[in-house]
Amino acid sequence: MSKKCLECGEKIVGRADKKFCSDACRNSYNNTINKDNKNLIRNTNNRLRKNYRILESLNPDQKTKVSRGKLIEKGFDFNYFTSIYTTKVGTVYYFVYDQGYLPLEGDFYALVKRES
Repeated sequence: MSKKCLECGEKIVGRADKKFCSDACRNSYNNTINKDNKNLIRNTNNRLRKNYRILESLNPDQKTKVSRGKLIEKGFDFNYFTSIYTTKVGTVYYFVYDQGYLPLEGDFYALVKRES
């Protein structure tokens, strides 16, 4: 019994454990399986990526202070972050992966980078 390619259905020639007839079919199959099927997931990931880039660009020295207006001007969306860290004294940092921000008085934010 001959095996057929999972992507195009063509007969597979070669090793017994082969699943695809070509690299193109393997790539196409995996791209279809792994793509973000839902707009919500794709849009959320895009917003997180944009927020990360903004924080990274405004915080080249791993610790700085920036105004809320500057973040908003760059397109930062405060609704999207990946984690919250609360210190022992109750200070709340919001993180987008390893880039964090802490709300300060007077519409300013402390930007920090978490050590790896």
